[in-house]
Amino acid sequence: MIDSASRQRLRQEIIERMASDRALLDSLRDEIRPLVNQMRRIQPRSTTAVSLVATDGGNIYLRFDPFLVQLVRVVDSSNNEYCLEVVTPTTDVRALARRQFDENGAPVTALGRLMHYLGQSELYELSPMIPRSTSDGHPVSRVWIQVYRELVEWAILFTLVREYHFATDTLIVFDGLLRSKIFSRDLFARVRQGLWEGIQEQFRRHHRRIYLVGLAKHSKVLDRYRLAMALEGVLTCPYPAYVEVPREIEEKAYVWTEYARGDDRDVTGEINKYVAGNMFLVKFGPGPRDPIWPVDIFSQQRSEAQTILGCLLADAIEGFPIPYYPRCLQRAHENAALVDFDLDILQDEVFEGIRQALECEAPVLDIFRLQTVDPATRRY
Repeated sequence: MIDSASRQRLRQEIIERMASDRALLDSLRDEIRPLVNQMRRIQPRSTTAVSLVATDGGNIYLRFDPFLVQLVRVVDSSNNEYCLEVVTPTTDVRALARRQFDENGAPVTALGRLMHYLGQSELYELSPMIPRSTSDGHPVSRVWIQVYRELVEWAILFTLVREYHFATDTLIVFDGLLRSKIFSRDLFARVRQGLWEGIQEQFRRHHRRIYLVGLAKHSKVLDRYRLAMALEGVLTCPYPAYVEVPREIEEKAYVWTEYARGDDRDVTGEINKYVAGNMFLVKFGPGPRDPIWPVDIFSQQRSEAQTILGCLLADAIEGFPIPYYPRCLQRAHENAALVDFDLDILQDEVFEGIRQALECEAPVLDIFRLQTVDPATRRY
């Protein structure tokens, strides 16, 4: 425990360090100050809102060493299930790729259709983060499964935009920003082009306007400038409002500036490989201290920001249990969650699978489950 003298010394040093770093805060305030005059009020509009959410692979995995089972599940706000797969770190990647196509090579899944559009037949061709082989005898990280899950999310969004027949004008809300670094080479740029082709084709064939946004819970841009925004009065107005974030400000918040560089920001002559949206900071509530969310609007629809955010506002007003957060996203998260009883059932299925694999040695597993895994916890 820190004694009184040490605490006083620490307090004085903290005050001195904060005073010397005041210049950093002043610099951030100078960068953010011009946004005060660029804020726009949001007017609510009505349209159908659909949100896609994948079960969080970071939380939904079932472990019983040496077995590790992860679920890949994608649902939307209407509880439509688009994907449900069981994957382990040692799953044969080539066999997993073959499952996306039938015996004639025609795609049978959303990921297969995306691979066909991109002209790729193997998962490791889609992303350098997916290994070519998982059977070389060495321990395999489960990170590649998270990459696979993200590929599936993008594939379902891609298929939904290009092939689904929408009955009305629709706002599709992607869980996360419209940018990704998991794709190889320029494949994400081609995904972005395919999405735009699908949006245009929906209007040409069915006279339906499809709007695409991505909404994140956190952003390095917002984390960096949150205090400066409060001090300068950015989005502290008594009504719902938004402001577009200049690319220059985005780049200062990321270690890898290409994650913030869109087609409208060409400083190196290199094509945009990672970014499909323009970032807006949005406050859906009427209070000056209501939460601010980072929202990516599909870059080709940037000029329709007022319409798009108006549709999102109409959905966010009804947000529950999180106020002023899009209700469609919250419904999708509720539908995707695998917790409590569902998780217990799945855990039992894992044990049953292990029992069948052990055959005549299965009773040993039953005895093992009754043993204390960590006796050290008894000291608490």
